[in-house]
Amino acid sequence: MIVDVQQGTFAVSPPIHRGEEIVRRIAGLLARARAEGRPVVHVQHDGGPGDVLGKGSAGWPHHPLVAPRPGEIVVEKRHSSSFHDTDLHQRLTDAGIDRLVIAGMQTEMCVDSACRGAVALGYRVVLVADGHTTWDTPVIDVERIVAHHNRLLGQGFADVVAAADVTF
Repeated sequence: MIVDVQQGTFAVSPPIHRGEEIVRRIAGLLARARAEGRPVVHVQHDGGPGDVLGKGSAGWPHHPLVAPRPGEIVVEKRHSSSFHDTDLHQRLTDAGIDRLVIAGMQTEMCVDSACRGAVALGYRVVLVADGHTTWDTPVIDVERIVAHHNRLLGQGFADVVAAADVTF
């Protein structure tokens, strides 16, 4: 499940931390999942009119390295959680999916919410430890945000696994 890897997150200043590196890593995971015939889910955030990720804006489309292919699940959302006010849970249930490998953007927001929401609905979750990123905040830098969420989510919410070690 690829969360909010959209062109707008690369177009702002400052750009998302190590964004190009992370998107290439996610693209590698995506290629492996596709090669193994695994279902792929793309989540796309609509920040509303005027937002860099607003539907129809230049930032709305998926990053080209991880763009959906025909037949892959695409879910549009307006909240941090991929499950809030979307049909994601139903689509996953219909497809017989009970385990999610999650990567994407923004660590402390939509990636965190995706992991927690999935666990609350009974999914087994793998968080790609080196497959999510965010921006520095005035309070904490991005490296600490990512490390903190890997540690926190690894304590009962997800198996936290490096991209090279992910199995599908």
